Amino acid sequence: MDNKSFKIEGMTCSACANRVERAISKLEGVEKANVNFATETLTVDFNKENLNSQKIEEAVVKAGYGVKKNVKTYNFKIEGMTCSACANRVERVTRKLDGVENATVNFATEKLTIKVNEDEISYGDIKAAVDKAGYKLIKEEVKDKENQGEEKSEASKLLTRFISSLIFTVPLLIITMGHMVGMHLPSIIDPMANPLNFALIQLILTLPVMIAGYKFYKVGLKNLIKLSPNMDSLISIGTLAAFIYGIFAIYKIMQGDHEYAMHLYFESAAVILTLITLGKYLEAVSKGKTSQAIKALMGLAPKTATIIRDNKEIVVPVEEVIVGDIVLVKPGEKLPVDGEVIEGNTSIDESMLTGESIPVEKSMGSSVIGASINKTGFIKYKATRVGRDTALAQIVKLVEDAQGSKAPIAKLADVISAYFVPVVIGLAIIASVGWLIAGETPIFSLTIFIAVLVIACPCALGLATPTAIMVGTGKGAENGVLIKGGEPLETTYKLKTIVFDKTGTITEGKPKVTDIITNGESEEEILILAASAEKGSEHPLGEAIVKDAEEKGLSLKVIDKFNAIPGHGIEVEIDKKSILLGNKKLMMEKNINISSLDETSNRLASEGKTPMYIAIDGNAAGIIAVADTVKASSKNAIESLHKMGIKVAMITGDNKRTADAIAKQVGIDIVLSEVLPEDKANEVKKLQVDGNRVGMVGDGINDAPALAQADIGIAIGSGTDVAIESADIVLMRSDLMDVISAIKLSKATIKNIKENLFWAFGYNVLGIPVAMGVLHIFGGPLLNPMIAAGAMSLSSVSVLLNALRLRRFKA
Repeated sequence: MDNKSFKIEGMTCSACANRVERAISKLEGVEKANVNFATETLTVDFNKENLNSQKIEEAVVKAGYGVKKNVKTYNFKIEGMTCSACANRVERVTRKLDGVENATVNFATEKLTIKVNEDEISYGDIKAAVDKAGYKLIKEEVKDKENQGEEKSEASKLLTRFISSLIFTVPLLIITMGHMVGMHLPSIIDPMANPLNFALIQLILTLPVMIAGYKFYKVGLKNLIKLSPNMDSLISIGTLAAFIYGIFAIYKIMQGDHEYAMHLYFESAAVILTLITLGKYLEAVSKGKTSQAIKALMGLAPKTATIIRDNKEIVVPVEEVIVGDIVLVKPGEKLPVDGEVIEGNTSIDESMLTGESIPVEKSMGSSVIGASINKTGFIKYKATRVGRDTALAQIVKLVEDAQGSKAPIAKLADVISAYFVPVVIGLAIIASVGWLIAGETPIFSLTIFIAVLVIACPCALGLATPTAIMVGTGKGAENGVLIKGGEPLETTYKLKTIVFDKTGTITEGKPKVTDIITNGESEEEILILAASAEKGSEHPLGEAIVKDAEEKGLSLKVIDKFNAIPGHGIEVEIDKKSILLGNKKLMMEKNINISSLDETSNRLASEGKTPMYIAIDGNAAGIIAVADTVKASSKNAIESLHKMGIKVAMITGDNKRTADAIAKQVGIDIVLSEVLPEDKANEVKKLQVDGNRVGMVGDGINDAPALAQADIGIAIGSGTDVAIESADIVLMRSDLMDVISAIKLSKATIKNIKENLFWAFGYNVLGIPVAMGVLHIFGGPLLNPMIAAGAMSLSSVSVLLNALRLRRFKA
């Protein structure tokens, strides 16, 4: 199964998005098709055996829309060609690559001219293919035939269209409505003196506005003919009805019926088109703001990299770095790609990706992340992941996918939007005909017809959910909480139980020395002897003792003899002293009297710690207790979950006593101890009885099945790739307070979506009856089509502004 995203051109409302979605869903081999109107993105899951990108693009075009491609033409120099057969070989291997639209090699000039879709292929992919074929690719220059000159943004195009429409609409309004505020027209266009001139000047001023808004007619009428009307269909029918009636009125004036000069509707057509263009411009500006999270993430990566090639230090664009390149980074510089340090020591600020404010120490063998900032030292590292494989690119992809996805609540808006436009056209016809039958004039009926069509635009419905999801997931990414789609975003706040894995999630996952109990000797002496004894051991508990001594700056002693006793401990000789270090069994076996330490040992064990006895020359000298310590944030996170009414469970393979001790420290409600890795998913299943929604938080490979089984799987970002892949939410930091942030963000986003849907539905439910003249029946006012156009634009903008309020969310 393949997954691809396409940028769709020509969509004007959610009805368009539904039309594209339906057209693609019908294709053989499509598992799932989803169109996000706010991001203008089509995402398709399809079977590669039955379908390819070209057929999907053809289906989009057939439905009446376009596919926007990031197509560029590059020139590369090819070294190592010796004849035209070589040129043909390079041509063949590059043409086979996904994303290459055309490739030609000129043997005489040794140049490869290649046309590529940059969303599908990178420089590294082309270089790797040419290298594999036995030649060398050198980048020369970029030609951008398709995008020559800076392409105008959608918002700036709409602003230009609005200003040009406004230039003609303002004088048109003065001519038609100026007399209402006491303005006098020159006699040449005065309706009393020259009614035909009065009508013709309006026609002349209206035509440029209609030409500027030609897209409404091009898309709207085409969709109407195909029997799948959209928002543009409503606008085009309404404004054309007003315009055609105006032409008829001019004809009647020419026939001598001057009364028609007072019943022209040209200004309605022009004002409606101008106001809706303004609404579209404000929408485009707001939509740009909703995707700021993606732009901010993409802006983190540096544009160039300093690498070593052929024993020379060179600066290349970051997209030219390939796996295996040696990258040099000086203090204060950003790392261009992911890799592994091969020389130098430094501390690196990874806060922009993980949210962790403290710089992380890096030395030889440490892995580093592209876009993080090198703080102190000079390092060399080997590039391990470049282009679309870097951690930053993966995060951007994750956020883009999430922003393009739909929450289940969005399907309600989709279903309504699909039937909405045809129903509105029907209501407009019924209302206008009804008023005609009731004895009203054709002018009155036309007013009703236009007002109903214009006020009922379903744009606000189509924008209600995707904009909130875009801002919500973007805000999560800013705070180190990556939510993988609309569905997890909608479900997270409904969780009733959250299960935490113990090791590495609630606890640090690394044993630490917690207590040193002495029986005569000093704590320092006990620790020096124990650490010196364990220096040669590879046991995790021994490593914890050695690390504690090193952190305290203690000098270790030389061991004369060493003997490991499996399952019991070790026996060593230091400074001619016989040292025993191990468990109770070792002491019993060697006849060491430990009765004075029994009570302390039992207390430490009940606290979930592992007591290790130390004996010197046959006498019990003390206990060193080692434990996997609880993370600082665990207790606070669990207290916060309790305040939210969520039960907390802990799952672990540890024995019951250790598990209970940890649970007691942090306030766990349900303890699931001695659980085998393969049984974790079953334990989650048991908690899901009676529709109880369960979240699972884990970090290891053994947590992956449980993460997948849970209603919401939450992976700690420092965990394994398998766990991250299985989860619905990824926490970039190892801070459990981010679980609270994810739940609160979910709640805030869904609340925002519900508010948006309420305003969008409420607006149409109230607006359509008013436009149909229901208030007029009881002596109330009629809705002017121009006011309807302004209100319609305002509804979309209000929904977008409400979604943008989510940007104030604080983790």
